[in-house]
Parts: sequence; C-alpha cells; structure tokens
Amino acid sequence: MHELGIVMNVVEQVDKIAADNGAQKVVGITMEIGEVSTIVPELFLDAFNWAKKRTSYLQEAELEMIIIEGRTYCRACGETYRTTEYGKKCPHCDSPETYLLTGDQVVIKDISAVFEQEKTE
Repeated sequence: MHELGIVMNVVEQVDKIAADNGAQKVVGITMEIGEVSTIVPELFLDAFNWAKKRTSYLQEAELEMIIIEGRTYCRACGETYRTTEYGKKCPHCDSPETYLLTGDQVVIKDISAVFEQEKTE
C-alpha cells in the first residue's frame, strides 16, 4: 500500500507548515488526487486517519479529496478524451500518439488552520 508513504509525506509537510506559521491546529486539508495517479481514495483516507493521530497539529483534521479527471491529448488529431475510458489510444483517430494532460497529480490544494487570537484588554 503505497498510499501510506504518500500520506506520511503529506502529513509531515502539513505539520511542518502549521508549526512554521504558528498554527494552533489544522482542521482541514484539501487534496487534489488524479484518477490515474494510482492512489485508491479509500486507502488514502484510511492511511490519513491513522497517520494524523501521530502528529502535533493534525489530530482533528478532516481530509477532503477532489478527484481530478484523467484527460489525454492526441497529437495526431488535436482532440482530448477521457483517459480512463480509452487509455492511450485516441478514440477519435485511433492514433497511439497521445499524452496525459491531467489526472496523475497528487497536490495539497488547501490547508485550514486555527490560530491563537491575541487577547485585547
């Protein structure tokens, strides 16, 4: 399960960002996960829920995953198509001269944190 290694990296990065910015705690993380990134969202969430308990700032954090559609571009005809439906061969012209545009990314899109408010007298 490679999801655990990726989650550990994300948790470590977010924990460091929270510490560096004086956050009291992190309450949410939004991730963009490409549908052809080889990450299984359910396993990623399970690994995240396990890993967050071992951090300083993420113990109460919720994870939101935005799944990014895999889109492929065909160099031969200039069309784009859904990668998961057709793979590497263009459904418009049958050419194998294609490349992936989107859908393989794993990105921390947003971190929601709570900061201690200064007391005013």
